[in-house]
Amino acid sequence: MNLKLYKPLCIFDLETTGTNIGKDRIVEICILKVNPDASRESKTWKVNPEMPIPLESSLIHGIYDQDVKEAPTFKQIASKVMEMISGADLGGFNSNRFDVPLLAEELLRADLDFDLNKFKLVDAQTIFHKKEPRNLGAAYQFYCGKMLENAHSAEADVMATFEVLDAQIGRYEDIPNEIAALSEFTFHNKNADLAGFIGLNDKMEPVFNFGKYKGQGVKAVFQKDLGYYGWLQNADFPLYTKKVFTKIQLTSKF
Repeated sequence: MNLKLYKPLCIFDLETTGTNIGKDRIVEICILKVNPDASRESKTWKVNPEMPIPLESSLIHGIYDQDVKEAPTFKQIASKVMEMISGADLGGFNSNRFDVPLLAEELLRADLDFDLNKFKLVDAQTIFHKKEPRNLGAAYQFYCGKMLENAHSAEADVMATFEVLDAQIGRYEDIPNEIAALSEFTFHNKNADLAGFIGLNDKMEPVFNFGKYKGQGVKAVFQKDLGYYGWLQNADFPLYTKKVFTKIQLTSKF
């Protein structure tokens, strides 16, 4: 194994009802937990999203309403998911932009706290796009010399993602093999939240990435316009973004 791990790394993949982080739901999740001694365990769950799966999504991942009607809801498996990822770092393919934010939303809906500060995030897609801009199937062919069978099934994608990530570490001498440095390498932008609504300036202070206060410090805005915080909490923002706004608002009182 080319990766050097000091704590477990959970590579995971989600199949969902769509791509809206705030509204869409998980229909399948697979987690591959790789330990520092290179031992592995994996678990896959079909999930009842408690909403119809749009046909256009089913045509991509092959999961239809009838396939998950008897499956547990995410809330019913949330504690098992949290138990598996606790104490680990997280990785995936396009995971920083989609899978991690959506997983955080599902955990928060299930009344389980997700704290981004407890995880290092590694995105194999970012490495791939920086080095060989293509998709997961092409990455698997390029790095592993294999054809990706059953693409868009969570299990096939997560297994391929780990193999691609590990092969990337072995291929590029300038790519770090430790998770902390790898996490830094795979980030596109520095944000305080998962969905990118709250950016970080040069002083690593949270700033608005949208709206009438775009570019301004969140804490300063809340100190002069507390009503804006109330509007944000009632608007259609992801739960994790609202959680970060609340944390900043509480500090803005001092």
